[in-house]
Amino acid sequence: MSELYLMVTISDRNFHRRLLAFYKEYGVTVTMVTLGRGTATSEVLDSFGLEAAEKAIQFAFVTGREWKEIRSGLEKRLKIDIPGTGIAFVIPVSSIGGKKQLQFLTEGRGFEKGEESTLKDTKYELLVVVANQGYTEYIMEAARSANAAGGTVIHAKGTGMQKAEQFLGFSLATEKEMILIVVKNCDKNAIMKAIMEKAGLESKAKSIVFSLPVTETAGMRLVEDE
Repeated sequence: MSELYLMVTISDRNFHRRLLAFYKEYGVTVTMVTLGRGTATSEVLDSFGLEAAEKAIQFAFVTGREWKEIRSGLEKRLKIDIPGTGIAFVIPVSSIGGKKQLQFLTEGRGFEKGEESTLKDTKYELLVVVANQGYTEYIMEAARSANAAGGTVIHAKGTGMQKAEQFLGFSLATEKEMILIVVKNCDKNAIMKAIMEKAGLESKAKSIVFSLPVTETAGMRLVEDE
């Protein structure tokens, strides 16, 4: 079976609309976009007469086969490997909280879920919850009821939501919040289930949750001591 990946693209903000159009050619329209800033030092920027680079970060889901085609296009057509243009990478997805959520994220592109990632034996997992704006506390209440600790919230904007609305049959707000929660592997399923049951697609939060494998951590001693 074809593995599923979270594809992350970081580029200049002026370049991200071109990337959206490029991904659309491959049937990838449902993405989450948030903003960032480059970290080059002021001394380096001053020496070249440049201003701090404003960045756009895009998140989307692709299969292994799709990634090979997209990567080739990024390098040959968009020349993304030219320094300063951008960077794209993929992270294996270990699980997704429900069939309808999988269909939404893959836009019905024919992906069939098989075994979880080969990294499924990691000690920790990163849960990523994508939800309508304004429901973070509601979602975290559900997560904490299943032994989750704290989370981190990123504001993002959804793209391609009109197609998703037609696909799923209900309205989705484009203003999104992405909530990142690092959890023990043994607690992952219970936390994902709690979020789906209390804040899932049938709720106003319209949460979608998936997990990414975490290979190593630092700063989790208090969690481990519990």
